[in-house]
Parts: sequence; C-alpha cells; structure tokens
Amino acid sequence: MPKQLTLSERIIIERMLSQDYTFASISRKLERSASTISREVLKYRCFVNKLPRDGELDCVNKYTCQRNRLCFDNPTSHECYGYRCKRCPDGIDCTQICNQYISSHCNLLDKPPYVCSNCSKQKSCKKNHAYYTAHRANAAHKKCIRLAHSGIRKTPEEIQEIGKLIKPLILKGQSLNHICTTHCDELGISEKTLYNYIDQCVFDVRNIDLPKKVVYRKRRERKVLTKFEYKYRQGRTYEDFLSFIKENPDLPIVEMDTVKGNREKSKVMLTMIFRKSHFMLIFLMPDGTQKSVLNVFDTLTDLLGLSLFRALFPVILTDNGVEFKDPESMEYTQSGCPRTRLFYCDPQASWQKPLVENNHRLIRRILPKGTPFNTLSKDDANLILRHINSVIREQLQDRTPFDLMDSKNEKKLLLALNLSPIPPDEVVLRPTLLKK
Repeated sequence: MPKQLTLSERIIIERMLSQDYTFASISRKLERSASTISREVLKYRCFVNKLPRDGELDCVNKYTCQRNRLCFDNPTSHECYGYRCKRCPDGIDCTQICNQYISSHCNLLDKPPYVCSNCSKQKSCKKNHAYYTAHRANAAHKKCIRLAHSGIRKTPEEIQEIGKLIKPLILKGQSLNHICTTHCDELGISEKTLYNYIDQCVFDVRNIDLPKKVVYRKRRERKVLTKFEYKYRQGRTYEDFLSFIKENPDLPIVEMDTVKGNREKSKVMLTMIFRKSHFMLIFLMPDGTQKSVLNVFDTLTDLLGLSLFRALFPVILTDNGVEFKDPESMEYTQSGCPRTRLFYCDPQASWQKPLVENNHRLIRRILPKGTPFNTLSKDDANLILRHINSVIREQLQDRTPFDLMDSKNEKKLLLALNLSPIPPDEVVLRPTLLKK
C-alpha cells in the first residue's frame, strides 16, 4: 500500500464524511490509521469564506453592521462623529463591547470531523463553513509535494562556490554539459538543476551568457525535388548514398563542408567530421575553389598514404557547393587510383549532414560571421579544432571526440596531423582564443 493517500481513497473519505461516518470507520474501510484520516481532513479542508487575519474583525455581521457610539457612555472616550464602531478611529475593538458580536468561527470545527458536511444547522448557520473535497485535497497535496522538491537546496556558501567555479568556464564559451561532466563532484548538482538555478538568477551568470539555450523543433522530413540532375550528381545522390551505406554498413562516413569569412575574397575553411566520433578536421585554404579542395585531398593522401586515406575516408557526404563539383578528381588520385566515394545531399537539404552543420556553430563562437580569415594561419586552425574536439558531448555519453578516436588508424591520423586534446577547464570557445 502506498504511503500517500490516493485520489480514490480521498473520494471515499469525502463520501463517508457526508454520511456521518467516524474517522475510525473510515480508517477500517481504507485500512489506514484513524490519525492519518484525521490529519488529512484537518490539513486539506477548505473554508467557504476567507479566514480572518490576526487583528481583523471576524464578526458574522461585519458587512451589514451599522452600529455606532457603543462606547458613548465611556467617559474616557470622545464622540465618533458618525464613524461606525467597526471602523473606530481610536482603534477600539468593538467585539469587546458589542453585545451582538458573533464570531465567524464555529467551535465545532475544532473537534472531529472538523467539517460541516453532516451538520444539521449548516443551512441556517451564518458562521464560516468548512468542507473536505477529494479533488481539491488531492491537488493541494500534489502542490505540497512539488513545492517541497523545488527551490534552492544549497546553502549560500555552496551557491557562492558553485558560482565562482562555473562563471569563468562559461565566459570561456564552455557548455553546461561540459562543465557538469568535468566538475561533477565539485558541483554536487545535475545539469538540469544548474540550468534551473541560472533561470532563477541565483548566480552572476545569466541565460544570455550561455553559448546556446534554445529548444529545436524536430525537422519534418520531406522529399526535395529537383528539376534536373547535374552530371556530377549522377550516381552520387543522397538516395545513392543511402543505398551504398545499406550495402556497406561498416564503412565510416565523413561529412564535408566549407566555412567562409566575410563577403570579400579571403581564406576558406574546409571542414570534415567523422560521424562515429564527431571528430572534426579543419583545413585552411587560400580560397573556395575546386583546385584548393583538390590540393587538400592530395596533400592529405601524401601525408597519410593511400591505404590509410582509404581506410579513414571511404565515404564522404557533402553539399552541392561549386567547390565540390569535380567529384572524379577527389575520388581518384592523379595516377588514377581510387581513394574514396563522394556523395551529395539534396539541394537545400543541409539537414542531411547534421553533424558538420552543428559543429560550424562551434566555429562561429570563435569566429563570428563576418570575421575575415586572411589573418588566420594553419596553427590557428589547428588550435580551433583542438578546442572544439575537446568539448564534452552529451550525445557521446559525456565523452569528447578525442576520446572516441581510439582505433589504430585514427591514432595514426592524430599523430600525422600533430593533434592533441585540451584539458577540460582550459577549453575556450570565444573569440579571445585567437587573441592570446
């Protein structure tokens, strides 16, 4: 049997009270103690009229009473000049001198059953009535439970320590998930509770300081129709990609895209992300042309070797940008050896490669839109990708992309590109990262 009374039990209490059953009879019916029933009725009974506050007049005739000069015969008092005694300017309590005073409180409500449900005088009685209603009592009980588990359950000293811990990390651009994972024992609260405390302005940190606090609506999948298929897309559409992956489910998938600076001609970032580990590579190109993209492929092939490149990048999914419209040059080396398979998303369907698009948001925290890339160097690009890949991800079971790059081939890639993780507390996702 549950410890708390249920709604069905409260309905039985209400019905039996109206039939003048005692608490002992009700307790036997519900197999509860009589004191439990007594406390339930006494706590959740509701009054017809609002209970008077301390010092407030509680006479049943207070709204219709016209009496004045009750203290006229008192030699220590002056005339009231028309004031009603219930509004005495001298603060005299009229209930102490009025012979028609009747308290609105019924003394019978101080004794079981504490309600007027079966009282024979309830129709003619002018005093405040009390009743027990099952649904109202159940709602009040749930509210008490909810309030008992809400609010700030930390001391001011603990709140101050948490604020000192999270503020500098949030100012670095770290997410609450990253902070909670790396400082779980020190915080002593969950990520959800931390969000709630920030909503309640418990710390100096506000919602506007968080890198991303928005609820995304799930996108509705729809078929994207095109008037015609370009030659470069033939055999490389998104449907072809799905069919190929279905036949080769064990092959790793890499999503590819570019990030541009301002509208002027400047350097462009080529980004690649491994779907399994969410690990992103960034290559800085002098411009966004097909030749620059092909140079990255050739350089990476020379650095890793053809066999390792094939193992790491067997399938690449990208968009229909002009820089990617020479698939054969990317799929084959200069000597004609195959090195990868290239597929294209449907036009205006960037959601088909979600990982690379979401990681671009992390790049934009460090390099906001409109920031020129001409001043960036290869070391700057490597620094950005090291910090981004060191962010703890909830979808990775609170691990970082670096943590998931654990296979033999992936370790060779990290070694070849000289990439290493950043300590959790030193992760920065702000423009200040490149200003040091």
